[in-house]
Amino acid sequence: MGMRIDVLSKEYPPEIYGGAGVHVAELVRALRARDDVDARVHAFGGPRDEPDTTGYADLPQLAGANAAVSTLGVDLAMAGDCVGSDLVHSHTWYANLGGHLASLLAGVPHVVTAHSLEPLRPWKAEQLGGGYAVSSWAERTAYEAAAAVIAVSAGMRADILKSYPALDPARVHVVHNGIDSQLWQRDDTAGALETVRRHGVDPDRPSVVFVGRITRQKGLPYLLKAARALPPEVQLVLCAGAPDTPEILREVEGLMDELRRTRDGVVWVAEMLPRAEVVALLSAATVFACPSVYEPLGIVNLEAMACEAPVVATATGGIPEVVVDETGWLVPIEQVDDGSGTPVDPDRFVAELASALTEAVSDLDRARAFGRAGRRRAVEHFSWGSIGDQTLAVYQSVLA
Repeated sequence: MGMRIDVLSKEYPPEIYGGAGVHVAELVRALRARDDVDARVHAFGGPRDEPDTTGYADLPQLAGANAAVSTLGVDLAMAGDCVGSDLVHSHTWYANLGGHLASLLAGVPHVVTAHSLEPLRPWKAEQLGGGYAVSSWAERTAYEAAAAVIAVSAGMRADILKSYPALDPARVHVVHNGIDSQLWQRDDTAGALETVRRHGVDPDRPSVVFVGRITRQKGLPYLLKAARALPPEVQLVLCAGAPDTPEILREVEGLMDELRRTRDGVVWVAEMLPRAEVVALLSAATVFACPSVYEPLGIVNLEAMACEAPVVATATGGIPEVVVDETGWLVPIEQVDDGSGTPVDPDRFVAELASALTEAVSDLDRARAFGRAGRRRAVEHFSWGSIGDQTLAVYQSVLA
């Protein structure tokens, strides 16, 4: 058996709710397909049946503690189990301190993959209170001590170096997120169309589809405001759940109620859907909307592109490295320089988002051509085999 890599993550199947969890699951699968890597996983949550994979429940002693403190308790439990590894690799702030401590205990390099950055998510103070200061400390400590930091886009790399100027730029590498183009591909079978109808969507009418969590960074309120200007025959389909706070949920509910008073075809699927059902909705979409104000790369755009949906997305973060002129429309945004991602002129951003969406649903031939080009781009540039090879090269560089 080759080098032993211990991967630490909050999310891992079956407990996945965001792009970071998808990344970890697919990266581990790519690493385990190799003969020269022994990949072991340490993940938050209940026991896992998968070999070389360990789940860690919250410590009962920290029940009722601030969520960030409870997280650090799991990190402490993980760290000791990594002794014997050649290298530890952590994902998101939730697991970063576990990786840092494991590195110190085992005397091995720690690699961090940056999926998001706490300094660029100040709205999390709403969610975590003082725990936001704790999560920010944990992330900074891990990043500044890491042997290497992997950014999922060049835009993300720039954000890392701006947020953590003490980091040596030579230690920050770019390895894009990826897509399994076999799991994500267009499905317009009778069964898929029936799934679409069951969710209240008419596959014969144009539709704008959004898939994502209800968080400040995903920009859902801007999309709901932009939807007011869409042609009346266009449906708006939101696969949106897991709200960060009661406040943003109330804001989204209010905007949704207002929109439904003026138009039909507004569909909100609040539960997390199985992948096959998301594929069905993406395959039936005229256009996929990604109104994010913060997105290090955006796996969700790759998933839509792999299903041949053209994309209208904000030109921020790593999105322009995924969505290009022949695969969709990029909406310009000037953002306040306080880490929040808030548009300097929200009304202008909403108007330009509405204009791009209207253009997409008004020229179906062009939209379909963009969708086909998006599929080609996803397959050719974002395969997990390639991303596994690039990640392994980073490991080898710090072990040399």
